[in-house]
Amino acid sequence: MTAPRIKICGISTPEDACFAESLGVDAIGLVFHEKSPRNVSVEQAGEILAALGGFVSVVALFHNAQAGKVADILALYPQLIPQFHGDESVAYCEQFARPYLKAFGMGGDAPQLSQINAHRRASAVLLDANAHGQEGGTGDVFDWSRVPQGIERPLILAGGLTPDNVAAAVRALPLYAVDVSSGVESARGVKDHGLMKKFVENTRGASREVF
Repeated sequence: MTAPRIKICGISTPEDACFAESLGVDAIGLVFHEKSPRNVSVEQAGEILAALGGFVSVVALFHNAQAGKVADILALYPQLIPQFHGDESVAYCEQFARPYLKAFGMGGDAPQLSQINAHRRASAVLLDANAHGQEGGTGDVFDWSRVPQGIERPLILAGGLTPDNVAAAVRALPLYAVDVSSGVESARGVKDHGLMKKFVENTRGASREVF
C-alpha cells in the first residue's frame, strides 16, 4: 500500500486552489450544487482551472444533478473528474463514459456492501458522514468502525476530517485518500490556509508512521 492521497474539497477561489496546489495536494474539489455554500458557477470553475499549473487533479462534485447539466460541464471542462454525491444509480454514473467517484453517506443506515461494490467502474468510492442521498460537508464524523469490510474499489474517507483527527484516520483504515472540506475552513465555505497547511502536514506525518 501507499500513503493516502489528499483531496481538499469545496474550493471556490483561484487563490485557494493555487495554495492547495502549492501544498502538493493530489486533488481539489469544485462543488456544482446550488444549495451548497461552496457552490461555484461554470465561470468560477473556469477561472480556477485557468489558475492551476496542471499537476493537481480537479474533481467536480454533483448531487442528484440533471444529467444534462453534468454532461454540459464535463464537455466544457473535460479534465474534470465527476464525483456523484447523492443517490445516483450505477447507470446514471456510467452514462458519462468516464472515470468517476461515487460517494455514500454513512450518517443513517449504512449502505449495503452490494450497493457500494455495484459501482465496479468507479475509480474510488467515498464514505461521508451525511445520511444517504443527503448533502455532505456537514462537518460531522461517523463511526469509522462502521466502514464495511470487503469494499472492492479504493476507499476515500470524508466526513468531519480536520487537522486534529486526520492522523487517527490514516492509522485506523486502509485508505486510498482523505477528503476534507469544512475541516479546513474559518467560516462556512471560507477556506483557511493555515488549517489547509496543517491538514496536509498531519496527513503526511501519520503516513510516514504507517507506511
